[in-house]
Amino acid sequence: MRHVFIINPTAGKQDCTAQMVQLARALAARHGLDVECILTKSPGHAAVTVRKLAETGQALRFYACGGDGTVNEVANGVAGADNAAMTCVPVGTGNDFLKNFGEMAPLFSDPENLWDGPRFPLDAIDCNGRLALTVACFGFDAQVADDVHTYGKVPFLGGKGSYILSLAVNFVLRGLSHRWTVTLDGERLEGDFILAAVCNGRYYGGGFMPAAEARMDDGVLNTVLVRRVSRAAFLRLVGAYAQGGYYRFPDIARGSQAREIVIASAERDIVMCLDGESVYARRAALRLSEKKVGFFGPAGCDPNATCRPLPETAQIVNIL
Repeated sequence: MRHVFIINPTAGKQDCTAQMVQLARALAARHGLDVECILTKSPGHAAVTVRKLAETGQALRFYACGGDGTVNEVANGVAGADNAAMTCVPVGTGNDFLKNFGEMAPLFSDPENLWDGPRFPLDAIDCNGRLALTVACFGFDAQVADDVHTYGKVPFLGGKGSYILSLAVNFVLRGLSHRWTVTLDGERLEGDFILAAVCNGRYYGGGFMPAAEARMDDGVLNTVLVRRVSRAAFLRLVGAYAQGGYYRFPDIARGSQAREIVIASAERDIVMCLDGESVYARRAALRLSEKKVGFFGPAGCDPNATCRPLPETAQIVNIL
């Protein structure tokens, strides 16, 4: 068994390379493991590197040392490989993926808790051929996240300042809604929508939880659609939406379960965020990629630890 640490030196607020290498070397010395450290060089490098190693057929365990973007790339590289599995050692600023594990999330910070942990499969979202482990979002919140990268280049603005500026610009100066055709397992919906969230996991955007009922291994994707409403009505929804309470506003938001979703725009490219990474296309074809990613973690960890079932009175459309 070979243990490969994929280290993103640009993740987080400061370079974590030395810390991650030290943890890897200590693990190797303590247990006599075959350990290798690889530093990512550019966007996409982690996915390509992991895929090439997995294709050798060697038994491999990958450690994604970075934020959600690094986790996403390693997942794309390891997907479908029976000989390889992944875990993560959090370094980034968001780490929404690990929030799914609840109280056990802090244990992922030490590889000692991971190296011999049990392996289990996770579902994934396939969006135009690229995988997301947690959430694929579209519309208003995806545009806000995308613009944060632009405003982040403004001197002295900082991460929080960039987010506030992006939020203000998109809410006040730009139109909230988009004309889309949405298809959910063959059911076709046309109209103006503010946002859509297709959820395999439960968290994105620094802790937003649109579908608290989403499970990462149940063979379905939970989708939340929010139709066009006034800015005042949207503000009333946001707090509930962030906590998985969309069902409290059935006249504005709709929850569905499906395995195949298509979101298309005839007007302009759709901005979409896959595990926090921005992508652009006129048409997003999403489907469940069942049990696609081999994952390992601390003994007893549960990727559905924070899952919360819907109240019996909630309105959700199951079109499976």
